Amino acid sequence: MTAPGKTGSMTTRPAMDHALALEQKHLFPTYARTSLRVVSGSGCRLLDDTGREYLDLLGGIAVNALGHAHPRIVTAMREAADEPAVLHCSNLYHHPYQGPLAARLAGLFELPRVFFCNSGSEAVEAALKLARARARRLKGAAATGVVALRGSFHGRTGYALSVTGQDKYRAPFGPLVDGVTFVPPDDSDALRAAVGPGTAAVILEPVQGEGGVRPLDTALLQAAREACDESGALLVSDEVQCGLGRTGAWSACRQSGVRPDLVALAKPLAAGLPLGALLGRDELTEDFGPGTHGSTFGGGPLPCRLALAFLDAVEQEGLLDAVARRGAQLLAGLRAVAGRRPGLIESVRGRGLMVGVTLRLPASDLIEALFEEGIIVGGAGESVLRLLPPLIVSAAEIDSFLRLFDALLDRREPARRITAGRQETRT
Repeated sequence: MTAPGKTGSMTTRPAMDHALALEQKHLFPTYARTSLRVVSGSGCRLLDDTGREYLDLLGGIAVNALGHAHPRIVTAMREAADEPAVLHCSNLYHHPYQGPLAARLAGLFELPRVFFCNSGSEAVEAALKLARARARRLKGAAATGVVALRGSFHGRTGYALSVTGQDKYRAPFGPLVDGVTFVPPDDSDALRAAVGPGTAAVILEPVQGEGGVRPLDTALLQAAREACDESGALLVSDEVQCGLGRTGAWSACRQSGVRPDLVALAKPLAAGLPLGALLGRDELTEDFGPGTHGSTFGGGPLPCRLALAFLDAVEQEGLLDAVARRGAQLLAGLRAVAGRRPGLIESVRGRGLMVGVTLRLPASDLIEALFEEGIIVGGAGESVLRLLPPLIVSAAEIDSFLRLFDALLDRREPARRITAGRQETRT
């Protein structure tokens, strides 16, 4: 394939133009979309409708963990298409893939029970419903409280949004579910003080995603575990973005030495098709029996089949070790750049291939500049550049990004010095 940013032959522009016109006419404008018009992809590369190639270091916001058109996923889809298989199977019946997938996840996360749904938000909703039902049974009807962290993001559905610790997501939709207490993500004492007899659950992301790519300290995770044990609450680990290999381990919470009671998963699980999962302890079945919860499409045959192929790829291709190596390379390279440019970069943080760069200029400036050079990255707030490369990203691709990123900052450094000098002159 051509190098990032290079242009090949034009493909389907007329059809894409028509599609975009229909989007503008008929879709609710809920997304601030870029100009990228994707038609195909392979590995860590995307191709637009003009034939231009991009290095994808956002991975569909952590969904495309195997990149694009991974051979195992393509094979699984072709095999499914060649069989007289049903496309949908109600959860009132059985199919060959849901049980084996549940068993694989149960073994990897050491949590023996699984509920399948369609998304991360739904997995969080299921966790909080289960926690509330359990607390009501064991501690009384008043034990409905949830402790969550400031800066967190748990989804856009009602209860998930209620435990999201960012006003910009919550403000237009109040009043939300009450009984939620928010504490700072770096204050173990505040967390312990907030958890009590009326607490049903503590929910947290071991690495906050939308909150600026912030790994939580092990001390805070341990404090949450201890507080839940003392109060009889459940510890919910939201690993929708940071789980399933993203940090170099299956579970980011267990990677820190802390065992949660419930884990919410989604994003990369079915390699691009909608599939979420809630994993939990065996005894929690008492509060999640027939009729208590459900999902029409959750755990369908094709998503479960692709999820098994995804897990095979991560295990058999050694991607957890690869994430550790490539993540170390990316973090070291970015920190070296930051050391040379303290006027432009405040900090670099992350774990594995989940990395945030806190800038001293709007992140959107560099996101757009990188896009113009053929590299796709994302943001997490106004000043954080977010990198979520596919787990298959190569050392050469990371080096290519680091060189270009350094060059782009080099162009901005003189302009920043000139601007700062003018401001000092005025003062």
